[in-house]
This record gives sequence, structure tokens and C-alpha cells, in this order.
Amino acid sequence: MIKTKKQDRVPGIIISAVLFCAEMAFIVLLLYTKLISVKYIGVISAVLLVFLLLVYLLVRKARKKIRFIIGVVLSVLILAVLGTGSLYIYKTVSALDTITGVNKDVTKINVYVKEDDPAQKLADASGYTFGILSELDRDNTDQALQQMYYELGSDVQTNEYSGLSELADSLNNGTTGAIILNQAYLDVLDEMDNYSSFSSQLREIASLQVETVVQRKTPQVTEATGSTTETSDNSSADAAVTDEVYTIYVSGIDTRGEMTASSRSDVNIILTVNTRTKQILMISTPRDYFVPLSISNGVPDKLTHAGIYGVNVSMDTLNMLYDININYYFRLNFAGFEKIIDALGGITVNSDYEFDSQNTKGYHFNKGENHLNGEQALVFTRERYAFKEGDRQRGRDQMAVIQGVVDKATQPAFLKNYLSVMDSLDGCFETNVPYDIIASLVRRQLDEGGSWQVLSYSADGTGDTQKPYSMSQKAYVMIPDQTTVDKAKTLMKKVREGFMLSEADVAR
Repeated sequence: MIKTKKQDRVPGIIISAVLFCAEMAFIVLLLYTKLISVKYIGVISAVLLVFLLLVYLLVRKARKKIRFIIGVVLSVLILAVLGTGSLYIYKTVSALDTITGVNKDVTKINVYVKEDDPAQKLADASGYTFGILSELDRDNTDQALQQMYYELGSDVQTNEYSGLSELADSLNNGTTGAIILNQAYLDVLDEMDNYSSFSSQLREIASLQVETVVQRKTPQVTEATGSTTETSDNSSADAAVTDEVYTIYVSGIDTRGEMTASSRSDVNIILTVNTRTKQILMISTPRDYFVPLSISNGVPDKLTHAGIYGVNVSMDTLNMLYDININYYFRLNFAGFEKIIDALGGITVNSDYEFDSQNTKGYHFNKGENHLNGEQALVFTRERYAFKEGDRQRGRDQMAVIQGVVDKATQPAFLKNYLSVMDSLDGCFETNVPYDIIASLVRRQLDEGGSWQVLSYSADGTGDTQKPYSMSQKAYVMIPDQTTVDKAKTLMKKVREGFMLSEADVAR
């Protein structure tokens, strides 16, 4: 009889033990993510404990078959929920680990020969004279030359040229056998008269990578007073911030290589995020804005060219323009951004105009709401020739697409596409915001709830023809309208100080 009673309870004990281990593993996983506050983890733990006790009461005597079967079914359902939840959490943490805390720029300095040159690798060109730029991007070039010295085991013979056109001409006329050039300059050459086909006539025989640490001043709340201080990115004091204002640079790129590679930034948006008032202000600056770069000693250049020299230069240049301190950056590859929009099931975007695309033929957009898939949204963000205001309108449309993604991602229906969206982030999105900062903001949003207000404003200017710092000839630029720059400064300051803006405040 005793033996029978023990045997009767063994299945229930095993089921309860398995469920207990699964629940404990789930709680530990929640604690590990740092995405949910202790308060909610306590509530979840209490609920799971109640279910554990209920299952145990139902399955503790196997001979009571109906109760036992109900207990087994309930335990399976709980395990299924825990398994699904664990999968969602794993995907979230994995995606955030991949895209956050990226604190390096990679500048690709390539060695190019003419397409019909016999050299197939760097060693084949060891006796060549290499053309280099005398001043532009010289630090990166010198580091590349050092790497070439170690690889070849001998000094590299070089000729120096003052500009891109002179460098390109040296290769075309045979003065040099090869040129050493920042890969991002190929896009600049494509912009220049008489050199639009130059990059297609080149062949790369070596690629040398120069890494630069992206180091910014980051906000932190002091424990004693709650007042804001600043600390370096590599400081251990860069802990989770739960009550802070952030200034974030969003760079939209269409790279030839990896996300961390320096390249022109075609999208330049500054986010001012006030987590206390739940307000986000997007300020778009045209890519052709003619402003001094932080490295150009006062010589103006197109803002888009700042990205050639690294994301640090882009942020510092915008700091100079708007008298601000950018804390972090997000980098989007708009070609990859297409994957995110498709994973979301498309987005709804408001267009200021009805137009047919001219950058890519065959697309029509209505004034007002448009439901767009990834490909359509990418065409929408790239279009500028259909508008009288050109690049200025493109900047507004890019912010409209970002707004559409935010709107879709904050709807309850987002959950059904959640896993596919997490999978789509890799390769098209990265940021130097530490994981702990994002986790703290998620915790705060879950604790407090509430919707966010997102507003946008665009700086403006007038078209002109000038010689930019990074180019050897005159090109189209946009001279800043200081009135709009000053208004952008005022709007950002108001958001930082907690003033609630309205649509009328950002109206053009």
C-alpha cells in the first residue's frame, strides 16, 4: 500500500519539479536582460508560483485521472508560454547585443590600379609609384602606408597630389601606377564633372582597414542630486540612466561595405529625446549644407562629406553648427532598412505631395497616407528630383518614414512580427548607445507607460555653386539659412528643458 501511494505521487513530483526548474530559469533570464524592473519580476514570480502550486495540487495524485490530466495540460501550456517568452527575450537580447555598444569606425583605405593593369595583388605592385592625397584624410593614408610597409617589407614610393582630380589624373596619365584612396572618396569622384565613370575603371588590389574609436561625452544622473553631469564613453560610470535628456545623431548611409565603414552620410537627423516629458524632436539637416567640418580648419564642405572622415567628424560638425553636444549616434543603412519595413508588414507614411518617383521609375505616391512596403519606402526616402525643394523635401520624407516605423512598432499588432523584425536588424542598424542605457529606458517605459510625442523640423538654405573642402572643383551646395538654424537651436533647447512643443511650433 505504501509503495502504491509513493508510486502514485512520483509523476506529479516529476512534473512539478520540471515546471519549477523552467519557471526559475525564466525568472533568471528576465533578471539577466535588465529590461524589466524588479517590481514586475516580483509580480511575474508570484503568478508563476500560484500556477506551480495549482499544477502540483492537480497532479500530486496520478490515480485521480481527470485532475491529473488537467494538471498535465496546464503544465504543458505554462511550459509553452515560458518557452515562447524565452524565445522572444533571447531574440531581443541577441539583437540588442549585436547593434548596441558599437564604438568604432572602420575607414577602408584601398589600393587601386586601372582595370587593365596586370597587378592582381599588392605584392605585384611593389615596384609601382603610388599616388596619395597630400592633405585630405592624411592620417588614415599614413596608417595605411605603414601597413603596406609591413606587408611588402620595403618602403613605398609615393607621389602626393593636392586634390581628387589631380590624383585621378595621375593614374589615368600613367604618372602613378596605383593610387591609395579612402574608399568613401569614390562616391565624391562620381559627383565630379569628367570623373563620374572613374570608379568603374578601377580595380582594387588591396584593402587596408584603419580603426578609430568613437568616443563621446555621455550624460549621467548623479545619485546625490539627480543633476546631469557628463562622463566619457569608456568610463565605468556610464551606468543606466532613468531620468535624462539625450541628443542623438541619426546617420543614414548606403555603404559599399560593412556598417562600421566610414562613408558619406545622406541622412543627417538629430534626435533630442526627453524621457521625462516623453518628447522626441527630429531635426533634419540637408546633406549638401555648406558648413565648416570639424577637421577642415574653417573651410566649408558639404555636410555629407563629413562622414568620409568618420562618424565623430559628422557629430562634431553638427555640434559646431547647432551649439549642442551630441551624446550618441544611430547609424542606419537605408538599403538594409528595407528589411525592417518588410518584417513589420509595411508602414503608413504621410506624403506632403502627390508625385511620381524619378530616381527610380515606376512608383507613384499620393498626397496624404501611403501604405508602403520596404522597396517602396526606400524609393520614397531617396527621391529628390520630383520636388522643387529637392534634398530638403527628401529630408522631410526620411523623417516621415522613421515616424512610420515608430508608429507601426508601437502598435499591439507589432508582436506578431516581432521575431522577424529582431532578425532584420542585423546589418542595417547600429548604435554606440550601451545596452544598459537602452535597458533602463525600456524599464522606465514599462513602469510608467504613456505615449510619446514625435515632432520634426528641417533646416533650410539656398542653392549655390562653391568648391567644397573635399572636392577639387566647384559643385552644388546649400548655403544655410541662419534663421532656420537658429530656430532649430531654439526648438532643441526647449525640448531639453522640458517645454512641450506643438505642431505649430515646428511648422515651416
